[in-house]
Amino acid sequence: MEKTLTTVGFDADDTLWHNERFFQLTQAHFAELLSDHAERDHLMDRLLAAEKRNIRQYGYGIKGFTLSMIETAIEVTEDRVPASVIRQLVEAGQEMLTHPIELLPHAREAIEAVAETHRVILITKGDLIDQERKLAQSGLGELFDEVEIVSEKSAQTYRNIFSRHGEGPDSAMMVGNSMRSDVVAPIQAGCWGVYVPHGLVWEVEKAETPTDNPRYSELRDLGELADLVQHLS
Repeated sequence: MEKTLTTVGFDADDTLWHNERFFQLTQAHFAELLSDHAERDHLMDRLLAAEKRNIRQYGYGIKGFTLSMIETAIEVTEDRVPASVIRQLVEAGQEMLTHPIELLPHAREAIEAVAETHRVILITKGDLIDQERKLAQSGLGELFDEVEIVSEKSAQTYRNIFSRHGEGPDSAMMVGNSMRSDVVAPIQAGCWGVYVPHGLVWEVEKAETPTDNPRYSELRDLGELADLVQHLS
């Protein structure tokens, strides 16, 4: 009997290793630096608006985040932000680009278990150089049959990837912590979408949970993935 599920895609940031907490720490530092010019909540709202506005120009990742912090600092100070603050924001971004990779629980074991019987693909979005660095430092790169670093995770993105590296979206699953990018978009493409909560979620990645869709699943952690994959295969 032909397998129903043949290909499994994995998100990277906050699915296989920690990422969002470094953004949260840098945002806290950003709020401290600008505390004389804006209340924290107002500042975070302005920063989020800048990030959303700049995604099309800068894409996802630390570099775009750093530029959005600088832009917000200029705005809230009405062009009077000290050069020393700009320097500290640049340094904060540079520090984020060198932070060590810390794998999340069961990450390696989950990939290894699924890879024994299925094609496994890493599908991540963001800055190419930074994502390549993190993958290399994670030690997980050798486990994947394919690696796709994309500018956006849309339904069409998943259709293209799983058609190119598999039997199409109907035979594919995407696993990740971002409801919008890793679950809703794959389900719209015809895949299974598996949500693995992380706790810290960027506001841009929030979306309504498709609980009524038969291709939606939620796991407590990656330790439960192998059983789900075998059940659907």
